[in-house]
Amino acid sequence: MSDALLCYLRVFEALDGAPAQDTLSIAGRCIPRLTGEFWTARQRQACPLHEISYRACFKPQLPRYFIERLTRPGDVVYDPFSGRGTTAVEAALLGRRVIANDINPLGVILTAPRLRVPAREAVAERLARVPPADRRAEMDLSMFFHPDTEREIVGLRDYLIARRQAGEEDEVDAWIRMVATNRLTGHSSGFFSVYTLPPNQAASPEGQRRINARLGQRPTYRDTRAIILRKTASLMRSLTEVQRANLRAVGESALLLTCDARHTRAIPDVSVQLTVTSPPFLDVVQYAEDNWLRCWFNDIDAGAVARQITLVRSLEAWEAVMQDVFAELYRITRPGGWVAFEVGEVRGGRVRLDEHVAPLGEAAGFACVAVLINRQRFTKTANIWGIHNNARGTNTNRIVVFHKEA
Repeated sequence: MSDALLCYLRVFEALDGAPAQDTLSIAGRCIPRLTGEFWTARQRQACPLHEISYRACFKPQLPRYFIERLTRPGDVVYDPFSGRGTTAVEAALLGRRVIANDINPLGVILTAPRLRVPAREAVAERLARVPPADRRAEMDLSMFFHPDTEREIVGLRDYLIARRQAGEEDEVDAWIRMVATNRLTGHSSGFFSVYTLPPNQAASPEGQRRINARLGQRPTYRDTRAIILRKTASLMRSLTEVQRANLRAVGESALLLTCDARHTRAIPDVSVQLTVTSPPFLDVVQYAEDNWLRCWFNDIDAGAVARQITLVRSLEAWEAVMQDVFAELYRITRPGGWVAFEVGEVRGGRVRLDEHVAPLGEAAGFACVAVLINRQRFTKTANIWGIHNNARGTNTNRIVVFHKEA
């Protein structure tokens, strides 16, 4: 093992009181597993700009942990399964250049505006110019929204679609689109809808009718303009001028893609210093079902997106897809660069994906350096997959760390 790898291993081991180790064996080599609570205890210290809900997102402390240790300002940080853009935003806040990819177009909608943060006053002025529609939606959304709220949503949707089709959408429009997309449905008065599922997943119309009947509730009027402005203020709170400058500078050169992670020809060879990502975990998350209402608001064909998203049920099929992803990552990673590949325990803990991922990365040409296991010490809805810790699904973050020899 090179001196560089040993140096970084010492960095990992020195944290949190030298976490307990076991090993993962690959072709006769023992890969250390380092266990500790690396970032959960610091979860509330993240920048508020990350507070955009999305199914299957990880905490910003996860990418920050690796960005701070394995990159320098100006290096390129990449996420091939970027979702809401946690890695990209965190890297930009730290002054790194970013590339993000997600086959779901919602990824760009939720990421790009936070790299070009507008002034609050500009958001308020723009919202004041958007009138409610004189009609309701083309589909029945009465189980979610009060009629007047729905007309405001439709008016905003019409405005944003028209601006985009005319090529006139600017950073203020994009910000409003992002915030409105995030505020469509949720379980408090801070959302446009009546009480429903958490904002990272939309109930079906029938499911919402059942929720309404069980709770004896009817949608009441929600002022969409006021909600967007409140969320805007919340996202921008404590955002420093240095962070704003970093975001804007990075946003000018950011490459945001919507393609298959196995085929990212827009990314130059040997250009990426660090990849931090979390791929789809077998059949755990139903992206199309969770995002159907967000897709409607943004005029996206949810069915077409669902057909493109990799959602496989067998471990063998998942491994085949990930093998191709690793081959592409090897192409774009600089000599001396790194990959932090976050996986977890799925299917009740019976499948530990780190044991399957490590050989895939090595087969692509990387050296597997270590597996970091972040143990969660609290019981709440899991930040990764929206399910209860220690019950089913993902109980730990398992990050397999790879290095490309210089």
